[in-house]
Amino acid sequence: MGLRNDYNFENLVNESENLVIDEMERQLGLKKNQDNCRCADCILDIAAFALNSLMPLYRVSLMGTMYAENAKSTPYADDVRKAVAAAILKVKANPSHVL
Repeated sequence: MGLRNDYNFENLVNESENLVIDEMERQLGLKKNQDNCRCADCILDIAAFALNSLMPLYRVSLMGTMYAENAKSTPYADDVRKAVAAAILKVKANPSHVL
């Protein structure tokens, strides 16, 4: 008898992940980032670095989803943009995959 068996944690979502992935897609599509490695290791490292520098934004309900959607037009969106840009530069300078 554990919490995972007693409760549905699938509705517990960190919306920061969605915002970061959307922003990564936007920024990696820019001409200046065309030469960035797109291997799984580098992509996941960028996401991890960006997420580790951001405040989590968890939701568990539809109302939480609407709140998180509004985060796109707040200072939090600027934090996401900056975190992703910094993560892209960091991973580009220090890729973890073997070349």
